[in-house]
Amino acid sequence: MTEYVLPPTRVDGSIVLSPYDPAWAATYETLAAGIRTALGPVATAVEHVGSTSVPGLAAKPIIDINLLVVDSADESAYVPALEAIGYVLHVREPGWHEHRLLRLEEPRVNLHVFTDGSPEHDRMIMFRDRLRADPAALELYLTTKQRLAAQHWEHVQDYADEKSSVVEQILSDS
Repeated sequence: MTEYVLPPTRVDGSIVLSPYDPAWAATYETLAAGIRTALGPVATAVEHVGSTSVPGLAAKPIIDINLLVVDSADESAYVPALEAIGYVLHVREPGWHEHRLLRLEEPRVNLHVFTDGSPEHDRMIMFRDRLRADPAALELYLTTKQRLAAQHWEHVQDYADEKSSVVEQILSDS
């Protein structure tokens, strides 16, 4: 069950994709360093994921970061330190890999928190790496994103859910 700590993000229209920006990688590096400093050994891994992590891929200009901790359900171990550097807890999903989503407004960041060893984290890394290495997979994903972005959406998650079949297709081809 998804528990929204804050209301779900509304779009009320089309998703706006920006051309790939090489600055996204540098922005991620700065953010990752801040997360590692704030959490110390609590952060067992910090990874750039999502479309902004794939050179050449158009994306919503929001940096997606995966953070692995010993137990993502133990929010007291990491949420206060992340709040101290500006992140806000947005979503709690105990029934889906104990996922937590925190957001930062400037720069715009979605920080996904999973328990160390999470198969969902591994899947996201595998997808990122596949897009980086396979031009045909990158093109398939890009054209799917562009087609879906042109449609009307009420919530960002609806757009994301619609991409899942092509994500699974790309992963199964690897």
